[in-house]
Amino acid sequence: MAVNPALREFLVSGAWKERFDGFVLEDGSKLARKRRVSEMSWDPLEDGGGVLAARVQDIEGEYYEVEVSAWQEGEGLWEIDASCSCPYAYYCQHAAAALMAAGKKTTVDRLLSGGSAYVRMPPAGPKKEAPSRGTIPRGTLEVSPTFRLEVRLEPANSRPVQMLLQSLRASNRDEWLVARPTASYEGHDLALHTGGDSAVLIETSEGMLEIVRDLKAESAAARDLAQLGLTHLGAQPSYRFLLGLERERDSSSSAESAWFPEPSLNTPDLYWPWFRAEAVPKLEGRGWEVSVDEEVGFPVYVTEPGDWEGSLSEQSGGWFSLSVGFDLEGERLDLLPILAKLLEDGTLDMLDDLSNRSHHLVYLPEGGALQIPVDRLKRILRQLASLVDPNRPFLHPVDAAHLASSSELTMDPGKGLSRLVRQIEKLSQPATEEPPQGVQATLRDYQLEGFQWMQGLAQCQLNGILADDMGLGKTLQTLTHILAERASGRSEGRPTLVVAPTSVVPNWKKEAAKFVPTLRVLVLQGPGRKKDFRNVPHADVVLTSYALLQRDVEVLESMNFHLVVLDEAQNIKNSAAKVSKAACKLQAAQRLCLSGTPIENNLGELWSLMHFLLPGFLGSEEAFRARFQTPIEKEDNEDRKEDLRRRITPLILRRTKDEVASELPPKTILVHPIELNTGQKDLYETVRATMDRRVRQAIAAQGIEQSRIVFLDALLKLRQICCDPRLLGMREANELASAKLDYLTDLLEMLVKEGRRILLFSQFTTMLGLIRERLRTQGISYLELTGSSRNRGELVEQFQEGEMPIFLISLKAGGTGLNLTAADTVIHYDPWWNPAAEAQATDRAYRIGQTRPVFVHRLICSGTVEERIQKLQVDKAKLADDLLAGANK
Repeated sequence: MAVNPALREFLVSGAWKERFDGFVLEDGSKLARKRRVSEMSWDPLEDGGGVLAARVQDIEGEYYEVEVSAWQEGEGLWEIDASCSCPYAYYCQHAAAALMAAGKKTTVDRLLSGGSAYVRMPPAGPKKEAPSRGTIPRGTLEVSPTFRLEVRLEPANSRPVQMLLQSLRASNRDEWLVARPTASYEGHDLALHTGGDSAVLIETSEGMLEIVRDLKAESAAARDLAQLGLTHLGAQPSYRFLLGLERERDSSSSAESAWFPEPSLNTPDLYWPWFRAEAVPKLEGRGWEVSVDEEVGFPVYVTEPGDWEGSLSEQSGGWFSLSVGFDLEGERLDLLPILAKLLEDGTLDMLDDLSNRSHHLVYLPEGGALQIPVDRLKRILRQLASLVDPNRPFLHPVDAAHLASSSELTMDPGKGLSRLVRQIEKLSQPATEEPPQGVQATLRDYQLEGFQWMQGLAQCQLNGILADDMGLGKTLQTLTHILAERASGRSEGRPTLVVAPTSVVPNWKKEAAKFVPTLRVLVLQGPGRKKDFRNVPHADVVLTSYALLQRDVEVLESMNFHLVVLDEAQNIKNSAAKVSKAACKLQAAQRLCLSGTPIENNLGELWSLMHFLLPGFLGSEEAFRARFQTPIEKEDNEDRKEDLRRRITPLILRRTKDEVASELPPKTILVHPIELNTGQKDLYETVRATMDRRVRQAIAAQGIEQSRIVFLDALLKLRQICCDPRLLGMREANELASAKLDYLTDLLEMLVKEGRRILLFSQFTTMLGLIRERLRTQGISYLELTGSSRNRGELVEQFQEGEMPIFLISLKAGGTGLNLTAADTVIHYDPWWNPAAEAQATDRAYRIGQTRPVFVHRLICSGTVEERIQKLQVDKAKLADDLLAGANK
């Protein structure tokens, strides 16, 4: 007989060894070396494989019968199944020894070419002796099998099986839940082949019948089960010893044909509901017949979220409690804790990887599972995910209204909530209400809408952010709202407190006198303000600054205001700052924030403003950071960004100049890349390398958080070199020229000749001093405004009405609260981390009242930290724009 070369290579190369444990191979090698293997024979099969039989003597002198079946799985791929009469039973040292002996080059050719046709047969039953080797069957059956799987509970009535259940961590050891697969050959059922002979003899009414098993088909069936997470004792090396003990106790034991969930994958409580819902349809699709006994349990309920019922009930304090459930076998099942657990476990992210047309299994606490369509479950979880803490089923009225109006669930909102839903919907409708009598101005359409939006918030007992661009008249809209509240009687005679930056307080007083002269305005300022505290209840509008708010909060928090307005509300963007905590202590029926830049650097700033407006609406700062800030800022999670945007939209009104101020002339932004000169480059690289080493040392010694000062100092020095090396204050840098200052000089000379009126901003007042010296040298006139300037109003008026071509302004001193529409050119000498601060500075010129095109020049040193700052500005601006998109009419 010709030798199969592929089979020969498989035996000689030892590729079969991967099926054995290491210690088993070591013991088998000892037996093979001591020539303990005898009576080897090879029975070839038609598929090119065959059965190796051998007798092996153990170290203790005991003899065991070994049988190894080999068949080809594919091109160059072979599979084996090794069984033995020893207690270990499968893939033992005796089988390894037989394969090692058969794989010797001096043996393999002789064995494969002259093997016998003898097949050993296992016992047929507990009380019948196995047919002897000489038994001759009266017939042979060789057909394709069909497969059946039965899942049932069986008594665990033997010590070895109970030991097995203990190793599987089963809670009930009196019975075990098993799957029994069978291969049926024309009605003759055999336990699915996991080891042993490739042919069996069975006794029929007509005599002995030899069934030739289709090992390929049965192996494929076994793989079907393994792919679905089932395993058997023969496939578990650590359980084979138990199986051997069971066989010694009872040769008819069926434990070896029992399949169970793979212990390393999951627990039975999770596996069997999944098996019912997912595995059974897959097996049936492959031609299996599957039956599950009624006593098995682990039911799977197919349900649609449309069948669920939700309810929202108003609680004390105005919040609403949420309940979600449906009737299951006569009892109401509360789904909210289950859905909340899914969110905690990250199920929402996992669902994104599934087809919307598929189903997801949701496990029930008492056993079993719900089978829910993925697309519906995903939408419900996303909606719940936008709530800060689904474990606490209490919702802010805004969230409750949103849930009632757009939920996937059948929801009963109740009368009070239905009214709130209608009122919130009106917030986005066009303005119809006229401003009250006494407003000495004609409001533009968008200003009327802003006024009505504030009125709508008041009627809903809600607070919000007017986030219009700088220069669109937020002050006028707010003063109109204040007057309307007094005229309608809703203020009940209580005053409005307006908190603004110190430099902006005079502007509020001026505009109140101009637009709403009937309102009584009280300004709290200076050391004599304490005597004015008693007059607060008699005023209509009380003006104070953020600086004084911190000092006077103990007095102001005891007063009952109708409305508290925070102008330039980004001043409370740091929730831990004293001024933010002071603002939150104020008592009022309504709170408003005015800010063209409610998000300057990160989403934590938005949380701080919302915490002032609606405490608890966005949850705790930690919960907000975990649910929104980190996923949006660090992971660029678009779904979370959209969830947050949808939640805050009713509470924020934002209009940009491009949208509503069509009469404004165009604004052109020009970026000027500037190359450092040779001396600057050398200094920049020297300082960069030195500070890099210092920062790394600080981080290694103190950690990142404790090294922030060193890191910021390094960035500051690099930025100063870009502006002018003299800012460093180093003797060796004082002799170096500044490429940027030289470029600015040429630019200013050209712009002044063109008759431009220029605002020049820098964060460094010392840099403004160097620019001032250069302007004097060039003979160019200028004005200057810094934090030390005491005559802000006079300087602004002088620039607006005069012919002075250049206004030098420090970014922090003049970035807000100024109207400088006489300028048509803005120069940012150095970039700032916060794009909103630069935008505010630009809008000193580009605002309502500007009639000429505005040109904005940004001076950026190439290949330096300034380019990094510019990129960061773009990223921050995009985050703010994305979240505030849609918060308009």
